[in-house]
Amino acid sequence: MAITLVNPEGLPKVDTHRQVAVATGSKLVFLAGQVAVDADGGTVGVGDLAAQVEQCYLNVGAALAEVGGSFDDIAKLTVYIVDFTPDKMSLLVEGIARAAAKLGITPVPPITGVGVSALAGPDLLVEVDATAVLD
Repeated sequence: MAITLVNPEGLPKVDTHRQVAVATGSKLVFLAGQVAVDADGGTVGVGDLAAQVEQCYLNVGAALAEVGGSFDDIAKLTVYIVDFTPDKMSLLVEGIARAAAKLGITPVPPITGVGVSALAGPDLLVEVDATAVLD
């Protein structure tokens, strides 16, 4: 594996991700932000944050698979959430868990969550971008 995930001493241990990713591979992969749109271009889960998070993660998985990668190769995720408030965290975690179950993974790379006022379309609630490193 090109990625080693670490929770350093002195930093909080969180269930949803690790604090640090050490990359040793030689091929960097930068994914465009993935939104809750299916292969036919239709928006998935209008009004349902968990469903949209799930679709975003499935799209990230599909994009990585196309270039020979997987969630194990992700060094960093950034999640942009429209009008984020702390009460939406459980929906974010639910969507990630549903995608993880479908993909058969435990996605725990470092993650940054960013609240935003809007995304590219009025029905989009979340966008996920990723940086991966392949051997």
